[in-house]
Amino acid sequence: MVASLPANRQRKRAYPSLLTLKIIASGCFLLALALGAVRLFNPLPPIEPRAVSYALADTGETPLGRGAARAMSAQPGLSGIHLLNDGRSAFAVRAMLARAAVRSLDVQYYIWHGDLSGTLLLEEVRVAAERGVRVRLLLDDNGTRGLDVPLAALDAHPNIEVRLFNPIVLRWPRMLGLLIDPFRLNRRMHNKSFTVDNQVTVVGGRNVGDEYFGARDSRLFMDLDALAVGPVVREVSTDFDRYWNSASAYPVARILPAVPRAAAAEIAAAARNVRQDAAAAAYINALSSLPIVEALRNGTLELTSAPVGIVSDDPVKALGAVPRGRTLWSALTRAIGAPRRKLRLVSGYFVPTDAGVDALASLSQAGVEVAVLTNALRATDVPLVHAGYAGYRVPLLRAGIRLFELSGVGAAEAAAPASRRVIGAGSDSGGSSTSSGSALHAKTFVVDGDRLFVGLFNFDPRSHHLNTELGFVIESPALAQFVDRGLGERLPDLTYEVRLETDGNLVWLERRGGEVIRHRTEPGTSLRQRVLLRLLSY
Repeated sequence: MVASLPANRQRKRAYPSLLTLKIIASGCFLLALALGAVRLFNPLPPIEPRAVSYALADTGETPLGRGAARAMSAQPGLSGIHLLNDGRSAFAVRAMLARAAVRSLDVQYYIWHGDLSGTLLLEEVRVAAERGVRVRLLLDDNGTRGLDVPLAALDAHPNIEVRLFNPIVLRWPRMLGLLIDPFRLNRRMHNKSFTVDNQVTVVGGRNVGDEYFGARDSRLFMDLDALAVGPVVREVSTDFDRYWNSASAYPVARILPAVPRAAAAEIAAAARNVRQDAAAAAYINALSSLPIVEALRNGTLELTSAPVGIVSDDPVKALGAVPRGRTLWSALTRAIGAPRRKLRLVSGYFVPTDAGVDALASLSQAGVEVAVLTNALRATDVPLVHAGYAGYRVPLLRAGIRLFELSGVGAAEAAAPASRRVIGAGSDSGGSSTSSGSALHAKTFVVDGDRLFVGLFNFDPRSHHLNTELGFVIESPALAQFVDRGLGERLPDLTYEVRLETDGNLVWLERRGGEVIRHRTEPGTSLRQRVLLRLLSY
């Protein structure tokens, strides 16, 4: 029909689109000017002067120090490791260690929610400071939404210092604050460690929040932490000092306004309110009956002795200043060595890139048995990451790599009571959920059944190039085979195995009892979700 219109009318039909383009261009220009003005009038404050501090070295005579020495007396030079693969136990360990602290608490996290578990753990930190424990709390500012008042109140305590890594100067709206300085604020501190008296530490994938600690009955994260004693603890403390004194760790008082003294009492009041809630009380009571609690109390916690080292990014990575070959991934590949027989890789956020596919394919061609476990679309909490992964399934399968995807159905940890928000709110990782079941959040891999990595490194470009990361390399056949065996026993019931048909199409195999169900589309998803996935992949 357009072709039959007079020429002048055809030209007029073109004008609105040109006008629209001009409006869009003008809007972008004005937005750029606005963002520039906001950045000009909300600059990052000077980081100096600030106190330089380091981990306390003279803590061997603390109760935890004496306990660690007894535990490792027969294995000098080795570290003791206890894996925490249950969310409730992982929370109970942190709470009890905070209560056992005598000299210091050095706490570093990517996300800290103001929910049930976050409120309770924040109160444990405050109570420790009341006893005279020196507390250093270093949080990535991207994960502190809703916590400005309690963090400012804690920082006002004489025994507590709070620092924010790569802080967002414009507190509201935070998204605008992210837009003003995307190069800096797109680089986050993903490190997570909880170190007490420089004698015991917990390092692993868990952030602080109900979904990580089995404190809710909706979405739960399957994750893995490692409690450690021995020489590796001092390595973690040294690494914490490196971040604490880095050019990206700002005293919270430079970023947040001061709060009234009464605000500190609100943390204790929030914790009291939590304990009075029926669902929260049930969760707290369940914690007290955990076997690991009794083991910690009487000093019978089972530890596996092994050579353990840490791999960690230099905090200058947040400034975009790490030389090639000095990233965590480079250090990790040097420390773990090349697999000879078997590689089991677990990552909730797995985006291998072409280089990663080539590397895994080379291993497979050399006779190494390679298997990868990640989230299915219905289980992931970040569909955008799944979209990045989906396009690599076919080349991975063609190279002989086995792929397993967590179904998110029946994969939850023990049912947990629902929790309610107490101090603040915040999203888990910036993505929208696709289900209310379980999602894989662990980041680990097992090499040849004798070496194990436990940490925070997601096998994706973001972890490789932008975020700072931390993890343990554990040379222990016992622990490596424990994880490997656990994966082998649980994978059939909790996952879909992705296969490649002879016609080049994907199929998802679900084992239910003695039956094998074949899905020819992403299981448990709608057409709308699959179309959205395809769009996101571009």
